[in-house]
Amino acid sequence: MITIKEAKTKKELTEYIKFPFSLYKDNEFWVPPIIADELESFDKTKNPAFENAEAYFYIAYKDGKIAGRITAIINWAEVNDQQKRKVRFGWFDVINDIEVTKALLEKVEELGKKNNLEYMEGPMGFSNLDKVGVLTEGFDQLGTMITWYNHPYYAAHLEQLGYVVEKEYIESKFPFSNVKPEFFQKASAVVRKRYELTPVNFTSTKDVMPYADKMFDLFNETYSKLSSFVAISESQKAYFKKKYISFINPEYIKFIEDKNKNIIAFGIVMPSFSRALQKAKGKLFPFGIFHLLNARKNSKDMIFYLIGIHPEYQNKAVTAVMFNEYYDTFKEKGVEYCFRTPELSDNHAIHNIWKHFEPVVHCRRKTFKKEL
Repeated sequence: MITIKEAKTKKELTEYIKFPFSLYKDNEFWVPPIIADELESFDKTKNPAFENAEAYFYIAYKDGKIAGRITAIINWAEVNDQQKRKVRFGWFDVINDIEVTKALLEKVEELGKKNNLEYMEGPMGFSNLDKVGVLTEGFDQLGTMITWYNHPYYAAHLEQLGYVVEKEYIESKFPFSNVKPEFFQKASAVVRKRYELTPVNFTSTKDVMPYADKMFDLFNETYSKLSSFVAISESQKAYFKKKYISFINPEYIKFIEDKNKNIIAFGIVMPSFSRALQKAKGKLFPFGIFHLLNARKNSKDMIFYLIGIHPEYQNKAVTAVMFNEYYDTFKEKGVEYCFRTPELSDNHAIHNIWKHFEPVVHCRRKTFKKEL
């Protein structure tokens, strides 16, 4: 017998968050979240995403035991401002039982129909800075703190239930030894001189903060034409600054300014926290924080989280300036591998940025859609 319960209390939400810990127990590729961090993300009083969105957290039980979970999300900014009449679903985890999957997805469908929405899509979070996609290739690859991991049967369940692929994403990696500075050093000098650009580097987080709002504004402008884009609000800027910027090694945040001190490009790279999160086992204390701080300082794997270039400067080789700055930092830090976060497979402009580094696609993921 399958029953569905909405998780509302802290105790219930903690159970919701902990389910994957048992589902992926002893899986060497799954990267657990910090439980307290997930709870904060689901707290309507703390996460500003709830200013424009509503979310419902469902737990499935089979014969009295937890068997799956899902979040149903309506981002009203997306529905009303972009006229995308969509209900999202995310944080989707389930045992290998298609009836459990069906029961969970029906709760999302109910919400969509109740609000006269036209289709459902997922897995995806509240915004473009959340995790996205069902993993379809790369089950033997270590996950990251900014991607979901799942078993191979997830996509099969969705397809059997009539869902169709909506978007495809790829993740790539390359060894730092593939980076040949001659590809961008000369171009960097030419571009800087031609457009009167200046790189901005940091050694302390407090120096980064005055630039953060401008960076998010540029992010909104850079990514506004991509499908499923939802702009970051003022309150979300403050939230992300507190939650993420302060935790990133400031040496891995780069900006480029024009002659008028306007930011025209930015890059955010994060050290890999995957092994540290596995050791932390969902808890910061008593020892998890030390694993994370060690990774922040000493990880030799880097994840290119975000790169943004103002539309007026795209196709002007500004990335040569950015890569030149990162090359010097990575060489000094002894970086060994570089990873890219999920990128739309049809975003050829971003793929071309990396071509000289001979990246290898090691993971693929998809979102699935169903008309209501």
